[in-house]
Amino acid sequence: MTENFRKGEFGNKAAGFYSPTQLPGDEVERRSWQDANKAWWEATPMRYDWREQIDESPGTRAYFQEIDRRFFSSVRKFMPWRNVPFDAVIPYEDLADKDVLEIGVGQGTHAQLIAPRCKSYTGIDLTSRATQATSQRLRLFGVPARVLQMDAENMTFAADSFDYIWSWGVIHHSADTRKILIEMHRVLRPGGSCAVMVYHRSWWIYYVLCGFLKGILLGKLLTHRNVHHVAQTATDGAIARYYTPSEWRLITNGLFTVESIQIHGLKTDIIPIPHGVLKRSLETLVPDGLARLFTHRMRLGSFLVAHMRKV
Repeated sequence: MTENFRKGEFGNKAAGFYSPTQLPGDEVERRSWQDANKAWWEATPMRYDWREQIDESPGTRAYFQEIDRRFFSSVRKFMPWRNVPFDAVIPYEDLADKDVLEIGVGQGTHAQLIAPRCKSYTGIDLTSRATQATSQRLRLFGVPARVLQMDAENMTFAADSFDYIWSWGVIHHSADTRKILIEMHRVLRPGGSCAVMVYHRSWWIYYVLCGFLKGILLGKLLTHRNVHHVAQTATDGAIARYYTPSEWRLITNGLFTVESIQIHGLKTDIIPIPHGVLKRSLETLVPDGLARLFTHRMRLGSFLVAHMRKV
């Protein structure tokens, strides 16, 4: 379907990325990884659904609405909302007097949710594709906002520019996640807060589904050598880090107080068979609440959501 996703695997990974939370060894490697990261996402704009084509023309209202329909249909199963999608993790009611920054805008789904509910919204993304798509979306739907192409590892904003930062599934893909956290700390005002989602390295997802199912039963260890590389082929992006809660607290140490960590995950996370017709059929038979018991309550899901405050 894309040059980065073929035959059920993600490819074009950054060279030298050998372990789940590895950071670059030097500036040359960081730049190389970030170049690979940017090229990957320019070629494959985020739309949360790699396996099915979208018939609507890119950049139209119908296209953005279809992206949201698919995304929210998935989200409702693992994180149902009371009034607005993601209100379980985004404090919409507290944003009216806040200047908000979003890191990694994708194609603008979260921008359209957040921008009308805050004092000011600024979204940044490493790629021109995402920046242009989100700007187009917000124009189409009449939502005032500022969207800029910018590397979150080297933001051009002045210190103390924002009250709240939101990032969903982005900073674990960057060349240097710690460098982004340092920048987030710099641009947040004193007492400012943020919420980020990064991939969670649960024993179930990482070692059972990737290691045993894909690696051993499907024979991918023969090609990819270890569980880390098997997991990378199952994950989008040129780089995809997976953190445990203790590792996340360690990487944010000295910058943020981690006020809470939630674990969420897709319903498909708990069904240990390859993607296909059978898996989709079984998914419809599993009650959403039962799936959340495993992914959220038992913390087996693949999404780690950290709520943090600037130290």
